[in-house]
Amino acid sequence: MKLEKIHHIAIICSNYEVSKDFYVRILGLTPIREVYREERGSYKLDLEVNGHYQIELFSFPNPPARSSYPEAAGLRHLAFEVDDIEEAVRHLTFMHVEVEEIRIDPCTQKKFTFFGDPDGMPIELYEY
Repeated sequence: MKLEKIHHIAIICSNYEVSKDFYVRILGLTPIREVYREERGSYKLDLEVNGHYQIELFSFPNPPARSSYPEAAGLRHLAFEVDDIEEAVRHLTFMHVEVEEIRIDPCTQKKFTFFGDPDGMPIELYEY
C-alpha cells in the first residue's frame, strides 16, 4: 500500500451554525458543498483550505462531548500552516478567539500556538 496524502479530516460539531461560522468566517475556509442528510438529521459541509478539499464539518443530534483535557487517546489536534503567525493571532484575537501565547518548537525552532474551535477541539497554527 502506498498512501499519497491526507484526503480530508472529519469534524463533528455540537452546534452546526456556530461551527460553520467559525470555520468559514473566522478561519476563512471556503465552502465547497453543503448537504442536509434528512435520514441522519445531519448537515455535512465540505470545506477547502487554500484551494484544497480537506475538511468535512458534520452535525449530528446530541453528539457526546470530546475529551481534550486531560488529553485523551486519539487525534490530538488539527494544525494549519501560516506564513505570519503574529498576523494570524491578531486576526483571531480581533475575532474574539482566545489564543495561547506563541511558543517556539524546540526541535524546529518554528513558532506555533494553539486555540480552540467552538467545541474546544485544539487547533494549532504553525509558522513555516
